[in-house]
Amino acid sequence: MDKKVRIAIAGLGFGAEFIPIYQQHPDAQLVAVCQRSEEKLKQVADHFGISKRYNNYEAMLKDPDIDAIHINTPIPDHAEQSIAALRAGKHVACTVPMATSIEDCHRIVEAQQQSGKYYMMMETAVYTREFFYAKELLDTGKLGRIQFLRGAHQQDMTGWPGYWEGLPPMYYATHAVSPLLALANRDADTVSCLGSGRIDEQLAAKYGSPFAVESALFQLRDSELAMEVTRSLFNTSREYIESFDVYGERMSFEWQQLEHEIPVVFNGEVGQRVKIPDYGSRLPEEIRSFTTKGIYDDTGNQHLSFTQGSGHGGSHPHLAHEFVRSILENRAPFPDVFTSANWTSAGLCAHESAMKQGVQVKLPNFRKSGI
Repeated sequence: MDKKVRIAIAGLGFGAEFIPIYQQHPDAQLVAVCQRSEEKLKQVADHFGISKRYNNYEAMLKDPDIDAIHINTPIPDHAEQSIAALRAGKHVACTVPMATSIEDCHRIVEAQQQSGKYYMMMETAVYTREFFYAKELLDTGKLGRIQFLRGAHQQDMTGWPGYWEGLPPMYYATHAVSPLLALANRDADTVSCLGSGRIDEQLAAKYGSPFAVESALFQLRDSELAMEVTRSLFNTSREYIESFDVYGERMSFEWQQLEHEIPVVFNGEVGQRVKIPDYGSRLPEEIRSFTTKGIYDDTGNQHLSFTQGSGHGGSHPHLAHEFVRSILENRAPFPDVFTSANWTSAGLCAHESAMKQGVQVKLPNFRKSGI
């Protein structure tokens, strides 16, 4: 493929953060946007000068001028919209998580395999500058053999759209799970998870999930490694954190406790704080500024997930670039459909375990079930 990838964005809340990245990417062309609300559609499309606009997702999929869809819609819509786009012959990038059930993860894998188009879950945590730094420690041998990994994602979702209310913590665990599995270069195999505490009754009634915190221990497939993941969404006091720690035989990396601090690297028992570099040089010059700017305007309209998540570690242009280049280079993106399904099902199976008082649950092997 020697032409620009023609992309449409569905969902203009968080999705609007990606508009200028695609508009300025040398290998992409943002041709359309889609939003159910006419008012929001007009506001965003006018702001960015986008002429082709849809408020019907199915109608957009029929557009022959669109090669790929970047889905940024509410979580309950991810699975059906991803499957519909793949069946319509479009490549798919979808914000996390892939789906809310194991069955739907299987359906997306099947749709991707049948369509021959690429699917990429747009997981910010594996394209942050912190992840790149830890991966460099690993790849250069400074870390040595990985011995253990730990991740956490704690957040107060009060005031978010209604479908978030009472969401089981592990249903949205990919930010904490993915950097651990990516560093280990393994899938999660089994999980035992315990729920702890209680959320307000009116919240618990929404999904039938009572726990304020869910904490899981995973065994990795074909590996001697285990990892620990903690997740909370409501009624738990904690500054927002998406963190990962990786412990090696020579060096270890630990996330900072407070947002304004910087991470710690341990060399043996000696620890020191390290300033993490930016990795914009890995990107085309036209979109490098978005690793530090990363917002779609300067008027205070940034999406809450962006401001609460501290800009997602400069990950957005790296994600967009990987999606675009994977299509042009005719290769699977990272994460591909199988990896995305494993990262998503890790949380789903963890919640299943928590609801069964910590019984061990085995994750599906999507790589073996793929067509």
